[in-house]
Amino acid sequence: AAAPHVHLRALPRPPLPYAPKQLALRGHRITEWLRLEETIWDHLIQPLAVPCPAVAFPFFVDLRQPALLLNNTISLYLPTEPGVTVGIWHTVPGSSGTEARGQEQRWFEEALADAHPIIIYLHGNGGTRAASHRIQFMKLMGAAGFHILALDYRGYGDSSGHPSESGFTTDVLALYDWAKARSGNSSIIFWGHSLGTGIATNAARKLQEERGVQVDAVVLESPYTNIRDAAANIPITKIYRQFPGFEYLILDSMALGNMFFRNDENVKVLACPLLILHAEDDTVLPPQLGRQLFETARRAYSDKSKVKLITFPEKLRLGHDYISSNPELPTLVK
Repeated sequence: AAAPHVHLRALPRPPLPYAPKQLALRGHRITEWLRLEETIWDHLIQPLAVPCPAVAFPFFVDLRQPALLLNNTISLYLPTEPGVTVGIWHTVPGSSGTEARGQEQRWFEEALADAHPIIIYLHGNGGTRAASHRIQFMKLMGAAGFHILALDYRGYGDSSGHPSESGFTTDVLALYDWAKARSGNSSIIFWGHSLGTGIATNAARKLQEERGVQVDAVVLESPYTNIRDAAANIPITKIYRQFPGFEYLILDSMALGNMFFRNDENVKVLACPLLILHAEDDTVLPPQLGRQLFETARRAYSDKSKVKLITFPEKLRLGHDYISSNPELPTLVK
């Protein structure tokens, strides 16, 4: 299926055989979302850097019926701003599993105040909250005593609206407010994976700067420093970096589209506990990006003990997506 696209202005198709999604022509800023096609951009950068909700794997999953894939889970829908409603799965801790059977949404909402920590899970690019490694995460952390609120950002899954970096932040903060109003003294954690790490730090920073509120903790799984660095470092771009115009056509185009996801700038501002997780065999986002982010955060934090980095050796074969399959993960987080 073709990717949803938004034309901000009626424009002719850019005459480049490997057109980026954003172009600056004759000094004028021009933005256009194009359909997925056989271009360098689509195969190299978009799968990582550009919100890509069109790849709605796994196919044929009814997101309204999470019980077919997960125990102790309900689907709910939250308006985040006029015209935008996001789909969310709420998994309760395994210890509440028996009681959760057959319960309605009100029971699940009230359960948020049971003193178990709450994870707002911010997934990576492409697909939905039903992707297998995300379900594995919810199973593992739910069994370990966490509530998990896993949302599909605007434009993803069964959520309405169109994807944008600022819109993602709005969605996360709306969910945070909804959970905070129901959670009593339960702690709330932003947990981002891959693209979601930038969304997590964006939301945590905005919460802190604009409201003077700190989220209880931030966990960054397989992170990057910023989207430009991520796109420049993914191994698949290596052979193209030598070509003239690579930076302008590919890397600069993301800035023209207001896509930054500045983890490295955000962590300089945060003061909440920060945990970074990275596998040494991550071939999508090299582990040195996680180390650079850790060093940036440690230099900025006055309390160095609040910043931690955990790396996973190659022999575990966790790669980019499967840190969530490590049975020791709940212990490491706690």
